[in-house]
Amino acid sequence: MKFAVASEDFQTISGHAGHAARFLVFEAEAGNEPVEIARIDLNEDQTIHHFQGGQHPLDGIAVLIAASAGGCFVEKMRERGITTVAVNNMAPATAVAAYLMGGIGPLTEAGACECSHQH
Repeated sequence: MKFAVASEDFQTISGHAGHAARFLVFEAEAGNEPVEIARIDLNEDQTIHHFQGGQHPLDGIAVLIAASAGGCFVEKMRERGITTVAVNNMAPATAVAAYLMGGIGPLTEAGACECSHQH
């Protein structure tokens, strides 16, 4: 299973997820240590807040972890088949392992998208 963790410094979990430009990508299965397999650097037009549609570098990720995520982001990820998790004060690999062990769960409330511009 592939995870993307928002991390502007590639060390800690960051948010706001819709504006995040850097992600650590992990491959992980329950019972095994998460393994970092890639790093993604998005340009501003590729951040989910600005993204206009089509293929995206985060496609193929099963779970996205960030420190915070708004309703628009959660809904956009859900439409792409990606589960969103918000967690803070945890190392990226630890957050992936915690999700797999059921210690943290997905954001379920998408809420209203209140963005003032077209996506």
